[in-house]
Amino acid sequence: MAACVDTDVDVVVAGAGPAGLMCAYLGRQLGLRVLIADRSAGPLQAGRADALNARTLQLLQIVDLFDDLYPHGKPCNTSSVWAEGTFVSRQSDWWDALQGCFHRHFLMIGQSFVEQLLDQRLRASGIPVQRGTSVTGVQQQAGGCISLLSDGRSITSRFVIGADGAHSFVREHLQIPFEVTRPRMTWAVVDGVIDTDFPKVPEIIVFQAESSDVAWIPREGELDRFYVRMDTREFTFEQVMARINRATRPCSVRFSDVRWFSQFSVKEAVAARFAVDNRVFLVGDACHIHSVHGGQGLNTALADAFNLMWKIGMAVNQPVPAGLLDSYESERKPVALGVVETSRLLGLATRDPSSRQHATDYVGIVAQRSGYVTGMGVRYAGEGLAGERVQDVLMGQHAGRPSRLYPLLDYRCFTLLVCGTGDTVPTMPGFVQVLRIEDPSCPYAGLLVLVRPDSHIATSAALDDPAPVLDYLATFGSATSEGRVQ
Repeated sequence: MAACVDTDVDVVVAGAGPAGLMCAYLGRQLGLRVLIADRSAGPLQAGRADALNARTLQLLQIVDLFDDLYPHGKPCNTSSVWAEGTFVSRQSDWWDALQGCFHRHFLMIGQSFVEQLLDQRLRASGIPVQRGTSVTGVQQQAGGCISLLSDGRSITSRFVIGADGAHSFVREHLQIPFEVTRPRMTWAVVDGVIDTDFPKVPEIIVFQAESSDVAWIPREGELDRFYVRMDTREFTFEQVMARINRATRPCSVRFSDVRWFSQFSVKEAVAARFAVDNRVFLVGDACHIHSVHGGQGLNTALADAFNLMWKIGMAVNQPVPAGLLDSYESERKPVALGVVETSRLLGLATRDPSSRQHATDYVGIVAQRSGYVTGMGVRYAGEGLAGERVQDVLMGQHAGRPSRLYPLLDYRCFTLLVCGTGDTVPTMPGFVQVLRIEDPSCPYAGLLVLVRPDSHIATSAALDDPAPVLDYLATFGSATSEGRVQ
């Protein structure tokens, strides 16, 4: 990488939604100097996304966020279909079939919990979000960028991340095409506390009743959420409730406390580029938007951050392989396209009530596209194991108690898994920790498996022939941090 001019920070993050907050938090974990700015007065208090999928739960374990979020949510891995007050079917096969996954479910929890925790962690680490402030200009220069802020400051940085939502200033400023398709669907969403004589269960329920399409989503604590397709921009709360009760008849639903009531029109778009000159990057809604179907928005945005930040961290601290920063777009754009297609198919399944099977069709598409819905089917290009997510294997005893792999992974470094006994471990650079797995039932038995900081496999080799691992690591320069051997 070319030498960089003096900078105020390493990374400027525009936008403090989940993607921007996670980028800033991961950057601090990596020891980067970060400035994050957002026009809002504070983190989200209610509404928006409602679930973390299995892959996100794995990622949260790597960066010490899981334990503070998981107790507040409600596990849910079952979907059912009801019609005219009659139970039709119940499904959870796509969760049960997951391999190398300890939490085989959604964690139903509001986006506000994620934002507030990340906001607190950033304040505690000395880089609070600069609220009431936005990025109003980005200029690239030799070795970095200059960001103009709404308060009049000019900030020099090595990188800029546009995490500023579907109407991203950064994306528009860089003139990156973002063609939005708007299917003619408008939905209402209601969060609150309900009174009902419906046999309430902690599962996702999809109703089919004539032309109304209603989904009932369990939420954390005492909350429930309803999504209701309205197909008109103007409607009242009473009209929404009429559709809910039409779907749940002969039972009835009443909200005793409404916490959030909103509407959204289905939009679909993927940016033509996710990066410019490997200096300015887009994450989350700034580079892909779609409907809420499948609960993929928040999860995809967080995965963007995990994919990008370790690469930026390595690039700041040492020479990196040609193409490492390019791989953010080449890895994440295909995922975004798959997520948008999944959302589109699910949306179409709610449009045609004539078959009287639209809810059943919807659940069938979830099963077919479960790799995206659970997040566990996402892999990046590569040969053999390369590109796969590493499985959450049992590690035997660690610090005197049984352990699994993911809580031992560290986002600040690569991890070399030595899956066998008695073999000499090759000397590793300082940015690699070494973990040994001696269980012969391990799916990687007999291998050296090099795991990237984002818990995808970089490469693998036979225990007695470490050359592929050593060749991969040789493409990186000397690390400035110390490795850890466990």
